[in-house]
Amino acid sequence: MTAYSPSLLGSRLMTPMQVCIVAITVGLTALDGYDVLAISFASPGIAKEWGIDRAALGVVMSMELLGMAIGSVFLGGLADRIGRRRTVLGCLTVMTVGMSMVTGVASIALLCVWRVITGLGIGGMLAAGNAIATEFSNNRRRDLSVALMAIGYPIGAVLGGSIAALLLRNSDWRTVFTFGAIVTGCFLPLVYFAMPESVSWLMDRRPPNGLERVNQSLRRIGHPTLASLPVIESRAAPRKAPILEIFRPGLALTTVLVTVTYFLHITTFYFILKWVPKIVVDMGYAPSSAAGVLVWANVGGALGGATLGLLTHRFGVKRLTLVVLVGSSILLGWFGHGHSSLAGLSLVCAAAGFCGNAAIVGLYGVLARAFPTPVRASGTGFAVGLGRGGAVLGPIVAGLLFRAGYGLQAVACIMGMGSLIGAFVLLLLPNRMATQTSD
Repeated sequence: MTAYSPSLLGSRLMTPMQVCIVAITVGLTALDGYDVLAISFASPGIAKEWGIDRAALGVVMSMELLGMAIGSVFLGGLADRIGRRRTVLGCLTVMTVGMSMVTGVASIALLCVWRVITGLGIGGMLAAGNAIATEFSNNRRRDLSVALMAIGYPIGAVLGGSIAALLLRNSDWRTVFTFGAIVTGCFLPLVYFAMPESVSWLMDRRPPNGLERVNQSLRRIGHPTLASLPVIESRAAPRKAPILEIFRPGLALTTVLVTVTYFLHITTFYFILKWVPKIVVDMGYAPSSAAGVLVWANVGGALGGATLGLLTHRFGVKRLTLVVLVGSSILLGWFGHGHSSLAGLSLVCAAAGFCGNAAIVGLYGVLARAFPTPVRASGTGFAVGLGRGGAVLGPIVAGLLFRAGYGLQAVACIMGMGSLIGAFVLLLLPNRMATQTSD
């Protein structure tokens, strides 16, 4: 046994089990990417079966985002109260049930209800997953681990979208959700047996049998156990709800700045994700070609996230995030300029996806470092939850601009301002606040 050190995991090499746990968080985030693109693939079949118009279909496709926003804010706080592992297991159960129930609905109303419920699970899982990737990593690999966790989204979108397209060739839209339910359900035993509770969370919360539980987690990830827990001289008064704690003095400014930055950038990013297929078709290309361009945007997103994660070994995560936020704005303007070939469109969308998702990965890294262990999931959940409002707002604003008569160049430049203004907001965050985590 060894004495406790605040940097017990942070100063040591990561064990194979820690690497495995980070890999699991990548898979958990990929479920989000699959589900977002799955509803897009399933939407034509839903519209045809029930004869609904585009307006009603738009509502259906937004229900998951609504659920994710609520789940990120409120279930992120739950992860700070009951633990990361329990929250992820609960969220996976909710997601599995939600996707399964979609396959048997007979009305749009019930479909919307189950999509909201599925979104609740995804939102809570993303907030807890960011904390898990952070707390099971050492100091040297922390930013890379968070980056890898975040690039699960475009990986899930590319692989899941391709699988969904294959399923729809011989089956109806329900098979997309059946497959999603099966894959999500497979993560339940994986998390249950392979992912122990966070040592950082246990050390902070001091649950019953705290030393035994800390040592159990340490043994499972391959680290020496502790002889005793450090004595805490005085226990503070009972904490407020974690969602209120992120607005206490010393954290309130951080919470506001990172949330506003995330919201603004997401409005830009989701303009690309939601409008690219329609824009490409309007340019005279086939729908299948439009889908291919969107795949390239997600491929670029995966490469961008991985690249940013690797660069964090040499450059600060905040500095890198500022660079790709500005790059995202510039590339969206380049996209709006128009291109004469499909190859050109694919290239610019891949580049825009590269910077757009790299910025999201960077912001996840800033969130992981800006909030201490007791409120890390709450802070992440709040920022990501409100950011999903930008995911809803971005495509709507772009649609209103198109309807008002603005051309693609003007709309792309206006929507690109979200990332640019977000960079200026993030610039206001002092560096000490971007790295104040105390693990």
